[in-house]
Amino acid sequence: MNRTAPYGSWKSPLSADQLARAARRVGQPRLQQGNVLWLEGRPDEGGRQQLMRARPGESPEPLTPESENVRTRVHEYGGGDYGLLGESVAYIVLGQDGIQRLGDAPVGGTLAGARYADLVASPDGRFLVAVEELPREGKEPENRLVAFGLATGERRVLVEGRDFVAMPAFSPQGDQLACIAWDHPNMPWDGTDLLVLGFGPEGPRGAPRRVAGGPDESIFQPRFSPAGVLTWISDRSGWWNLEQLREGGAIPVCAEAAEFGRPLWVFGLSSYDFESEDRLLCIRSGERGDELVRLDLSNGNASVLATPFNELEGLRVERRNAVFLGASPTRPMTVCRLDLDTGQIEEIASAFETTGYDPALWSVAQPVRYASTDGREAHAFLYRPTHPETSGPAGEAPPLLVKSHGGPTAATGPALRLGIQYWTSRGFAVMDVNYAGSTGYGRAYRNALRGAWGVADVDDCCEAAAFAVREGASDAARLAITGGSAGGYTTLCALTFRDVFGAGASHYGIGDLEALVRDTHKFEARYLDRLVGPYPEARERYRERSPIHFTERLSCPAIFLQGLDDPIVPPNQAEAMVAALAARGIPHAHVTFPGEGHGFRVAENICKALESELVFYSRIFGFPVDASTDLAIPGL
Repeated sequence: MNRTAPYGSWKSPLSADQLARAARRVGQPRLQQGNVLWLEGRPDEGGRQQLMRARPGESPEPLTPESENVRTRVHEYGGGDYGLLGESVAYIVLGQDGIQRLGDAPVGGTLAGARYADLVASPDGRFLVAVEELPREGKEPENRLVAFGLATGERRVLVEGRDFVAMPAFSPQGDQLACIAWDHPNMPWDGTDLLVLGFGPEGPRGAPRRVAGGPDESIFQPRFSPAGVLTWISDRSGWWNLEQLREGGAIPVCAEAAEFGRPLWVFGLSSYDFESEDRLLCIRSGERGDELVRLDLSNGNASVLATPFNELEGLRVERRNAVFLGASPTRPMTVCRLDLDTGQIEEIASAFETTGYDPALWSVAQPVRYASTDGREAHAFLYRPTHPETSGPAGEAPPLLVKSHGGPTAATGPALRLGIQYWTSRGFAVMDVNYAGSTGYGRAYRNALRGAWGVADVDDCCEAAAFAVREGASDAARLAITGGSAGGYTTLCALTFRDVFGAGASHYGIGDLEALVRDTHKFEARYLDRLVGPYPEARERYRERSPIHFTERLSCPAIFLQGLDDPIVPPNQAEAMVAALAARGIPHAHVTFPGEGHGFRVAENICKALESELVFYSRIFGFPVDASTDLAIPGL
């Protein structure tokens, strides 16, 4: 039976509590002798990460006990939390980022207080290579690539003197080791060097040498072919495309206006692997999402492998099997095994279960392009309010939630995400924006945010709202904007410097760029050199783009959601903005989460954040909701 109810007030089967407890994080899939391994983050267990395994034909089983949290904090964002050796051995990062052989003793030679990530074992099993991050009192941490002798406990330094190093990869013969390295002020998507050093049974041979890359070329995922040919992804063509080291230097093997690489926010990423010496399996990204392609290295031809997914990551190949994470507008992120001979896909574990939900509940992402400032064409995914049993009043348009992703050098995709369906199933329209600076559209689009953060991204979000109104997809009087981290900064800039939105939500967002430069961690310490300008030389620009200095322009309500243990955007950012709003009597809410860092991992906190934001909008825009959260909104 179809009923009519005000937009925003629809009774949804997706409660905040269900969403928070059911939405696991699945990541870093691997193959080991036909077994599939992956990490599973569990919000209902305090966000703990569990190493899982699925043997062929058997149900998934945990490999680590409930007392252990497999997680590294290198670069604060982590990733690369485990590595494999041979047929059955795994190494994991635990506790204070020490390394342990699964079910056995810690690896000898690790330094007290150091963090480790990106674990990879030498083919002969003698060494375990890792990225090491060593804190220093009063200085930035030191980052190195190190190797541990698994029999001797000896620690050997392989690459040092660089600000950052990542993505180590051995040749199958074990005689070469490749990695990438970069220095301030570059981020890994700005400019990196591809390094190679000799290796043998006794460890490293000679010093690392640079074979590709530079300050204006981003190198991603070095890997060796079965015969030892060095392969990598470079964006020197303007797109992240594949190259190989041949006689005469770097040779492109596939030149396309498409992306085969990803921004290196976390360790452990993989977007291609070798089927054979002459054939690669790759993830290719375009405007409408991802697709799985087989690339023939002899002629550069790429053929698409049909899958039901259009968002893919974590691709790995072992013998005639591949493993990856796949999602679509109606399927959540899922650990998948692909039989390369038959094309059959086995879905092993999902971020959440969709059984029991009416498929008509899901709002399907609609890719849109629209005109923005300076002649730029911006990108977004439009989600319309969808419910199998409820519709809005005739002649009424729904409220719109514009979502601004974090990064800002990142991207959103069209996969089924409960965090979006939570809103659409209640009668909201959503515009999930890939503003200037987002990945997936080539280097030029990524670089469009250089010097323009707080301007171009804000323009694109404002124009996204205008597009939705023109399309009849939203009510011009009920426009809200939300975002986390960098997306929170875009949100606060839009609320402060534009007169488009009637409300907004900042999740651990930035209000003071100068405070961010002074307080943030090493990985992003010089990020703003590119996005805003060198500091302190461009100090005036930092002040001009910091909402905290222009609170007199902020006249619409805002809610702030902040983890109190956030090392990336410290709590004082939200506190300063809240104090300014309180002084002016503007309706606002401030919800804090002890023990949470940059992003919320605990189920209760995820639930509270969602419900708080919903209650906030309901009271600002004037529609009823059924929520248990009691939210104080001073000034209302």
